[in-house]
Amino acid sequence: MEREPVTEQFFIDKLAAAKDHFERALDCKHTEFDDLYPYMLEHPQFFWYKRYVAWSELLTIVGLCEELAFSWKEMFTSQQVEYLNSRVMSATVLDFWFETNDSKEHAQR
Repeated sequence: MEREPVTEQFFIDKLAAAKDHFERALDCKHTEFDDLYPYMLEHPQFFWYKRYVAWSELLTIVGLCEELAFSWKEMFTSQQVEYLNSRVMSATVLDFWFETNDSKEHAQR
């Protein structure tokens, strides 16, 4: 069986999934990560680790898109692009990723 070539759309789809994963982790919503470590849900540090893992996944895919010259920035606000370019998951990223907590995108999640 012949494999399909890895396309830009493949990476954009993976990036969309990683963005959703990170945003769900920020909102403390269920992700696949919760299923991997169900015994950790009772530990407060779990949510920080969960966010770190989701951020790392997002940075990895953004890095691959950059390296392959794939267009990825359109999926994010200009502020989010700055956060991703700085690569550091700071308190600012955690507090202001959604820019305002009453934005329509954030409220629908």
